[in-house]
Amino acid sequence: MNIILMFPSDCRMAAKLACVCLLLVLFCLSWAKEPTCVTSASSCDECIQSGPECAWCTAPGANIRCHTVNGLRRAGCGKSYIYNPNSRVEVVKNDSSTDPADAKTLFLQPQEFSLHLRPRVSQSFPLAISMPTDQPITELTMNTSNVPAGVNITISSTMKGNRLLVQVNVEAAQCPRTSDSSNQNRTGPWSVYITFKGFPQSVKLEITLLCQCNCTGNREENSAGCSSHGALACGQCECYEHYDGQRCQMDTDSSLSRDDRFCRSDSNAPVCSDRGRCVEGFCHCDIRENPKERYSGRLCECDNFSCFYSNGRLCGGNGKCMCGRCICDDDWTGEDCSCSMETDSCLAKNQILCNGRGMCQCGRCKCEMPYVGPTCENCPLCENRCQEHTVCVECRAFGTETMKNRCDRECGYLTVTMVETKDDLPQRGDTNQFCKMRSRHDDCFFFYTLSSMPSGEQATVVRAKQCPRVVQK
Repeated sequence: MNIILMFPSDCRMAAKLACVCLLLVLFCLSWAKEPTCVTSASSCDECIQSGPECAWCTAPGANIRCHTVNGLRRAGCGKSYIYNPNSRVEVVKNDSSTDPADAKTLFLQPQEFSLHLRPRVSQSFPLAISMPTDQPITELTMNTSNVPAGVNITISSTMKGNRLLVQVNVEAAQCPRTSDSSNQNRTGPWSVYITFKGFPQSVKLEITLLCQCNCTGNREENSAGCSSHGALACGQCECYEHYDGQRCQMDTDSSLSRDDRFCRSDSNAPVCSDRGRCVEGFCHCDIRENPKERYSGRLCECDNFSCFYSNGRLCGGNGKCMCGRCICDDDWTGEDCSCSMETDSCLAKNQILCNGRGMCQCGRCKCEMPYVGPTCENCPLCENRCQEHTVCVECRAFGTETMKNRCDRECGYLTVTMVETKDDLPQRGDTNQFCKMRSRHDDCFFFYTLSSMPSGEQATVVRAKQCPRVVQK
């Protein structure tokens, strides 16, 4: 038997190594959750098949077409242009039993469903089997027919009284390959029947895979977006004969060589955007000295390094550079992703953003004049704070008629405490401002102190006013 002795320094080193290993595991897990969208997808179908979180931008001329919904929105694709099919389950038939004789037989409900499945996104739905009270509970065994390849159906069940509640889960692993001839209809719909051992009824499922984009069928022939030389479908041009290019702007019968025509955006544009060479009609993009920097796109028109910098970092370190444009991470915005969308740094002492005297932009307050300071709480050029709050102090403390109907609504920020004499007021200082103001209603003076609290302004008011003496004639 070998015994290994570990001294204190060795223990510390082992602990550090364990922490490093844990961090590596967490990093790998987080990396594994990154979206797998094929950002270079050449068609809508290819895009949505690359991952359940992938969406397609149908906006004409979009630089980035395949990404997550958030990624497309950050890239400037409007919500109405984003195609993102979602799985759904619909009940088609749900007849109920009303015949008293049925109480002595088994009854299954609902009887038919329509399922639209996006691969790798599971869909669940419940079934209820009514059983006679004298029917023994048997083990639930499921039989299925005509289940397409790659579709998995599982069940779980619980007994509640004389009703057997069944949860059915359906998931498709992936879209069928084009070369797969096992199913003549690659995406359905397929009719699948589920029966349970010992039960005469069956459940019908109409299953359709969401592997193709419905925008493909919405073609705009002779589209102006395709130079009237092609059809626009899913935001992309399908050029007619003798025309080519992103917008079908190139006449292939021109004097340019065939290879050059396919490697230019138009007849006057440089070959492969001056970032690569044309080989048999395809652009081979140049390789950068920095391996992290690369050109991409059919004409090498995109890159991942020419975006805006902030604080010496590409896209501020808060996003990714795609086709010369920053795609910001969540909670960041701006052309260089330097604008934080968090607002905690804008909270004033009263827990109001920018003290209600400005706007929180990029994590900083943009104050309204004449307010200044990190949270717009300073106002060196303002009128005396006493003057600013005197109307609310008077209405809250003495119930004056002028603001009787508006006092609670407009002066809710102010908390009032009454004291008997001026000697009972809080000690004057940096946080307490002493005020002597004349009432607008009885020509008397009243006294109070103001202090700012996290919950709002705090006023301590002397109950007795000081009124001028009336001279008897």
